[in-house]
Amino acid sequence: MDFYKRMEKVCHIIPYGKVATYGQIAMLCGKPRNARQVGYALSHGRVESGIQAWRLVNSRGFMSGEAPFEYPEMQRLLLTAAGVAVSAENRVALKKYGWKNSLADAQERRKTLE
Repeated sequence: MDFYKRMEKVCHIIPYGKVATYGQIAMLCGKPRNARQVGYALSHGRVESGIQAWRLVNSRGFMSGEAPFEYPEMQRLLLTAAGVAVSAENRVALKKYGWKNSLADAQERRKTLE
């Protein structure tokens, strides 16, 4: 299965009320150094339109991409509606709202994505 298909599957299982980082998605897809490829896929339409891109933030918790959204405030509105607090600086507290995964989780997830 190619990276983009794995990415779609992983993004669909991000729990409600949680966010994931681009690097975390790349790690769960078996490509831990490909965080930029995740961002590229979102901004260039390489993944299905139903993917929950609004649940993705950068490694410091900042909302960093507007390309997948109809208007700039859409990600903030969707996160807030899901119970995720977003600061005035467009940042999410990853310790509180981050989806927790370990390397073992990534290795197990990789088996189910093949």
